[in-house]
Amino acid sequence: MMTINMTDTVDTLVIGAGVIGLAIARRMAVAGREVVVLEAEDAIGTGISSRNSEVIHAGIHYVEGSLRARLCVAGKEALYDYLQSHGVPFRGCGKLVVATAEDEVPSLDAIEAKAKANGVDDLTRLDPDQVSDIEPAVKCAGALLSPSTGIFDSHAYMLALQGEAEDHGAAIAFSSPFEGGVITGDGITVRVGGAEPTEIRCRHFINAAGLGAQSVATGIEGFPAEHIPPLYYAKGNYFILTGKSPFERMIYPVPGPVGLGVHSSVDMGGQCKFGPDVEWIDAPDYDVDPNRAGKFYEAIRRYWPDLPDGALQPGYVGVRPKLAPEGQPPADFTVRGPETHGIAGMVHLFGIDSPGLTSSLAIADHAAGLLGLG
Repeated sequence: MMTINMTDTVDTLVIGAGVIGLAIARRMAVAGREVVVLEAEDAIGTGISSRNSEVIHAGIHYVEGSLRARLCVAGKEALYDYLQSHGVPFRGCGKLVVATAEDEVPSLDAIEAKAKANGVDDLTRLDPDQVSDIEPAVKCAGALLSPSTGIFDSHAYMLALQGEAEDHGAAIAFSSPFEGGVITGDGITVRVGGAEPTEIRCRHFINAAGLGAQSVATGIEGFPAEHIPPLYYAKGNYFILTGKSPFERMIYPVPGPVGLGVHSSVDMGGQCKFGPDVEWIDAPDYDVDPNRAGKFYEAIRRYWPDLPDGALQPGYVGVRPKLAPEGQPPADFTVRGPETHGIAGMVHLFGIDSPGLTSSLAIADHAAGLLGLG
């Protein structure tokens, strides 16, 4: 484990060794920057990055021109190239977005139009018979096939990012929580907790702390509070299917107002899982609520009516950092650099949930660009 000496000075300090922090550290280190990553836990990717669907999103569901849309589409292309070149397991399995009833069919038109506006022009419209030909278990009134959607081993990806960053001189300080900082005339001085508390100075500071991003920003003396958005927690439960998956592709219902619905995906080990749902909570909670299984059965049987009773088992939970409360339209990714808050050398990333995993390499490029390090 890296040891930080009192008042060490580094070029770039990244807070958080999740997938976004690792992608940024790799991006900066490859560009020749001196990089240190502070991670409160004793391993990489223990937060949001380890509790998701491991989906490579195509970029079809997001508002035209939004950061989510632009960074997802760019990130998808970069991610596939990275996975291929670094030997990270992935599968371009594709997905079906299904209208489970006739009154949902017009939504497919809207989704296809949004996808084209975002630069995703590879969708194919399928009628019910065509869907049955490729996914016999699925019952629907129509669907869109997205061939550029895939799945991958997100932990192997993070290990690859870590290894490449470290190969280019970056260092990760585990069990080293951020405990506060102050903006000075020549950079930022950060207090580091852990077994041996210390301080470290940096010229560039990147807050990629995920669920803790608002807390980190609040802990920096001199950072304007009006540039720290509120944080809301959206819990997503996942249930695991016992037995063999009936699907070759991912199956997504037409999305709802907040999330993409209780979808089906098959991980690299062949395990079929369903989720996430959306449950608004006051604080992070990682226990699967078994009482929500009934709603899962109901949602899944809209596109897979033959789901047997008792086939779902509690899986795991992810907690997503939302910037808009229940009942309001989802907020965009919020990445605030010097052009927004006026603090030289500082970038904060707020509300990076799905498709943050897909977008990670593009997010890293975006953060570097905001610091003029592109």
